[in-house]
Amino acid sequence: MNTTTQVTTDYNAQAKAFLTQTGVTFNCEFLKHGKHFDNDKETRDIYKITLTRGKRSYSFNFGQSIMDSQYYKDSVHGRTYTLNGGCRTGNYSIIDIDKYLKGGQKLSLIKGVKPNEYDVLTCLQKYDVGTFENFCGEFGYDTDSRTAEKTYNAVCDEYKQLCAIFSDDEIEQLQEIQ
Repeated sequence: MNTTTQVTTDYNAQAKAFLTQTGVTFNCEFLKHGKHFDNDKETRDIYKITLTRGKRSYSFNFGQSIMDSQYYKDSVHGRTYTLNGGCRTGNYSIIDIDKYLKGGQKLSLIKGVKPNEYDVLTCLQKYDVGTFENFCGEFGYDTDSRTAEKTYNAVCDEYKQLCAIFSDDEIEQLQEIQ
């Protein structure tokens, strides 16, 4: 096992141990391949993540990294392709797959890598961001921006949802997973 794999395994083991210790189940379900963020220029795999503890649960969509998302591989030339997006590996993009396949090309769908517990837990909002003005100042948003307000509300909601599942002490433990 190389060093990178070992570190990734250790981090995910830490995340899994936290979930086990707190009695939270983690469910990851593939939804689609598409654009996840409002300003996405590239497509990615999108998953529905559900964290459940007793009768409380929190579900949200998670956009996987571009590099870990599905892609197509040309078996003749070895090129890799994404659909309707940018280049995953510096190769090519296909806008019209039907036209491409009618041209005699053979493509194989290479499934993406599902996000693991660590991938998801490290992306969650584990801190109260304060007022909208504080949020904009801290993260470089314009206070006159509707996009900033939408992002602020989503971040606040995520934090509120996590606080409904985890105690203050557990949120502090969650903050340490990195």
